[in-house]
Amino acid sequence: MLPPVACQKMKAWIRSRHLICSGNFFIFETLDCSALERFEKCITSLGGTLIAVEIKGKIWMGAHRQVILYQAKASLHLPHHELKQYWLKYGSFYTRFDQRI
Repeated sequence: MLPPVACQKMKAWIRSRHLICSGNFFIFETLDCSALERFEKCITSLGGTLIAVEIKGKIWMGAHRQVILYQAKASLHLPHHELKQYWLKYGSFYTRFDQRI
């Protein structure tokens, strides 16, 4: 994947509150396993590494269905990269699946 395409995908995840930034780490939460693979491709094309993928829990979708929530943590050491600046402008400190909100 080319870096401009990866940047564009990550910006979309920032706007939809699937991706947050914490220091030099990007934390991505999703219900879709294939989105984790796309996130890993984006991170590696920008020069970062995927550190861990964990199952964060189960979320109710409707009255009778539960789905698994995945959380991926990646390291991207770019302190003045446009993604970090973009996250400061359009991002959030909590993902859309956070129970605190």
